[in-house]
Amino acid sequence: MPPPLASLKILDFSTLLPGPFGSMMLADLGAEVLRLEAPTRPDMVRFVPPYDGDASAWHRLLNRNKRSIALDLKQPEAVKIVEQLVSAGGYDIVLEQFRPGVMDKLGVGYEALRAVNPGLIYCAVTGYGQTGPYRDRAGHDNNYLALAGVMSHSGRKAGGPPPLGVQVADIGGGALGAVVGILTAVIHRHHTGEGQLVDISMFDMSIAWHAHAVSHYLVGGETPEPESWQLNGGGYYDFYETADGRYLSVGSLEPKFWEGFCQAIERPDLTPRGFDQSAANQQALKADIRATILGKTLDEWTAIFAGYDVCVEPVLTIPEMAAHPQTQARQLIVDVPKPDGSTQPQVGSPFKFSQSEPVYHHVGGEVGADTTAVLHELGFTDAEIEGLRERGVCR
Repeated sequence: MPPPLASLKILDFSTLLPGPFGSMMLADLGAEVLRLEAPTRPDMVRFVPPYDGDASAWHRLLNRNKRSIALDLKQPEAVKIVEQLVSAGGYDIVLEQFRPGVMDKLGVGYEALRAVNPGLIYCAVTGYGQTGPYRDRAGHDNNYLALAGVMSHSGRKAGGPPPLGVQVADIGGGALGAVVGILTAVIHRHHTGEGQLVDISMFDMSIAWHAHAVSHYLVGGETPEPESWQLNGGGYYDFYETADGRYLSVGSLEPKFWEGFCQAIERPDLTPRGFDQSAANQQALKADIRATILGKTLDEWTAIFAGYDVCVEPVLTIPEMAAHPQTQARQLIVDVPKPDGSTQPQVGSPFKFSQSEPVYHHVGGEVGADTTAVLHELGFTDAEIEGLRERGVCR
């Protein structure tokens, strides 16, 4: 049985993290992704350590299951090749991540490519979208989260907003936004025959991701602050240090879980206090929980809570997570083939289906590794390809 997205052909102009992560997820599910790269200006991700042989491990992950063609888009012949790819080549989905207008200047923007393929789906991932006063503004993950208000109620009152260990706007906004947007447009095209521009803004998505907190203001007139409500540290739902300097996550919100938690830590006296949501009570309650949790090591607490189903888990390190039986059972660490016949361990696809499964063909390859093969598919001869290389059109 073919993989679920085997009918999709995506021409991916994106670099860095958001776009490539999104197209990786689509490629894992069977989409044919052709990455278009600049011959002389490689993606910075290729140089981010650690290295796996002669390439960045991060690059090999983000670009697994993709082919690569290297074209100099400043040359008209390269633009013509792109036009062939989106028409005769069948790549009727485009993903790009430049600032608004850049692709237009190169001659491969939405309007130009739609002219050669009216059914084209064109997904543009940007920081602030194709419209608005910030459309041309540069930004990174923490900037989008900051302007979206996410960081105003994250962290501790005394310490301010923390730098997060996960790129929420890049992956949750850019990558997942692109995946959802593209697949939605594919369904729309299936019913109507129409392609369209998909405008994904990481700023927009960041606002959407904390709609629950924004609702406090929009409906109740309340502006959330750090440690001001139940889910951001204002209540006992929090992380607690253990005797050996590790941390335990406590999410025992529902009454049955809270009662079980109090039994597990041998503090039944705390049970009635958990239902008083006043700020003063919650902070005093957290102090009592903190003092109790500090009395044992993480391993001791983990052994105790193994007998209780109360939404309490240890904060694992990455090596511990990778070895965890749930991680292994869900096949979230996989071995992906490399060109030399060896494999590289990578994070696997999180999508699970009853009728199909992700396939890991190969790690990300070199710039232009598939240029010759792709041009052959478009009908170019060896002599024509060599001429293009001599003129610097491709690599």
